[in-house]
Amino acid sequence: MPDEEVNSIEEDAALADQLAAMKRQRDTLARQLFDVKHKRSDYLSTVWEAVQDSLAGVALQPVKAPRVGRLGKAGAQEEYCVPLLSDLQTGKVTPDYSSDVCRERVMRYAEKIVSITNVQRADHPVRHCHVPLLGDLLEGVDIFPGQQWLIDSTLYAQVFNSTPTIIVDFLRVLLANFDTVTVHSVDGNHGRIGRKGQFGPEDNADKMVTRVAKLMTRDEPRLTWNITDYAGERSWYRIMELGNYKALLIHGDQIRGSMGLPWYGMNKKIHAWGSGGLGADSDFKDVMMGHYHQLARVPLNHRSVWANGSTESTNTFAQEVLAAQSEPTQWLLFIDPEAGRVTASYGVELKNGA
Repeated sequence: MPDEEVNSIEEDAALADQLAAMKRQRDTLARQLFDVKHKRSDYLSTVWEAVQDSLAGVALQPVKAPRVGRLGKAGAQEEYCVPLLSDLQTGKVTPDYSSDVCRERVMRYAEKIVSITNVQRADHPVRHCHVPLLGDLLEGVDIFPGQQWLIDSTLYAQVFNSTPTIIVDFLRVLLANFDTVTVHSVDGNHGRIGRKGQFGPEDNADKMVTRVAKLMTRDEPRLTWNITDYAGERSWYRIMELGNYKALLIHGDQIRGSMGLPWYGMNKKIHAWGSGGLGADSDFKDVMMGHYHQLARVPLNHRSVWANGSTESTNTFAQEVLAAQSEPTQWLLFIDPEAGRVTASYGVELKNGA
């Protein structure tokens, strides 16, 4: 038999073996894909059952509308109260922070919002409140190695107990002092379930928390929830429109940076989004974001980026890696919807005794 024919037979046999191996690998991957889909379905079913169990005994009565006299000077332009709320990191433990401390600071924030608003009302009406929820409402449990040593509660407790309860109590204080309250929410990176790629981007614990809080307040007629949903995707941005004012709401992890606030990345990406990168949503005035736990206002020509703080304190990771610390703070803004601009801003301190 000629050598060429022998070589041809051997090559055909080798190809047949490779094809058989590829088919076995295909079948294995198909079985694994089926298992993943099945497990994900079981996971979502478990989440829904937990929601039902958690809310079975909840029956919150609607908050009574506030009774207020004449607000502001005659003919004064009405403004909106806009308190940013983000980076609560409920479940996180630092030397002086925990879920209980988070609750204390968020409720202190609610009281200060009311107090500062009453000062504003001496000049002009402020009847409506819009609350951007900018993500990282909870800490999560397994989004980075070693996180299990830095938390005081399970993901179940964070999603169905501590976090939605804090948010609902915060909103009820606002409802007692404003005619209407509207929530605008986006998802943070700490809402991710497990490490990257373990679950789909739509499966975000921040979204679950806002859904639970919405269910808890379903009988409140003066409270509106704007929760962004993208099928199969993370709800990473939203446009908040207040009359002639538009703000792009993001969590902030979309902008890369190092050693503090990402000045260059912020400038580059926000200009790109504003010049058509978001399509029909590109005509926003300002940007509101969290993530970096540093209170800042960053002017970008005619836009401002309102970088929110956090309710946490004494972050030892930030001390060691970033050589940075920040006091627990949140932005409180007042917006003129007719002029389409921010008229006043307060960096609200939330530390004990502040």
